[in-house]
Amino acid sequence: MRIVKKITIGVIAVLGGLLVFGIKFISFLISNSVALLSDALESVINIAASSIMLFSIYISGKPPDESHQYGHQKIEEISRLIEGILIIIISILLLHTAFNRLFSPAELHSLDTAISVSIIAAVVNSGIAYMLLKESKMRNSPAFEGDAKHLFSDVLSSIAIWVGLAIVYFTGYLFIDSLLAIGVAAFITRIGLDLIIKSSNYLMDPASREADKKIREILESHRNLFSEYHELKTRRSGNMIFSELHLVVSDTMTVKEAHDIADHLEEEIKKELPDVNLTIHVEPESERKNLKTTKGYRR
Repeated sequence: MRIVKKITIGVIAVLGGLLVFGIKFISFLISNSVALLSDALESVINIAASSIMLFSIYISGKPPDESHQYGHQKIEEISRLIEGILIIIISILLLHTAFNRLFSPAELHSLDTAISVSIIAAVVNSGIAYMLLKESKMRNSPAFEGDAKHLFSDVLSSIAIWVGLAIVYFTGYLFIDSLLAIGVAAFITRIGLDLIIKSSNYLMDPASREADKKIREILESHRNLFSEYHELKTRRSGNMIFSELHLVVSDTMTVKEAHDIADHLEEEIKKELPDVNLTIHVEPESERKNLKTTKGYRR
């Protein structure tokens, strides 16, 4: 059910991108503005990015198989990396357009009408971006986050174009349009670099401090069930966190009793952290004492 909701949101993002492109292209036809044409072409990249995001969500929802025994969640990080790269491409295209307009100004028509039409596209884009950002936080989805920031960067570039065209409309200073576009290009480059750095970090399977802390709290609240624990490790992969630890139990405990305790702890942690996949290795107390003596203690 969860993956179906994510796919539905992804489809809405793709369809919304197509609608936004259509509206922006109409604003270009009305005005003959190269800036508004570049804004429309930027939406083509948005459609491609949303399609990549939708594909990554579909793949990440597949259950583990023989070739991917820990699941397919990491593809969402790859999606976020690609979106960061696409945002950088957008900024380069915007810079190219801005410099062309700076040295080769073109006659514009009906700017007030064209800007009004373009604002409708930006409102649609903002709504989709807000929905994706909200869902990314609720579902811990890197793909949604990447697409949301991508769409927000599109809205920012659109605003800069409106401001520039409005100033041109009232003053006739065509170069102002290009200067504003250059400023926005620098800003959205920063957004793209942020996504690239973040996704690259997560592709390295970093530890999750939040999950580590919460797991320790839950274990401490059940200390009466076991002697101690050690070697607690966590690693993030996509929207999942994989964790493992060694649980030390009394030598007098049967295998079934130890297994039941491990199952109980895994269930308690799963309730608090549904995105955590925990594996518990059970050790007898005597073996742990021998290990401490020979190799030292590491918690």
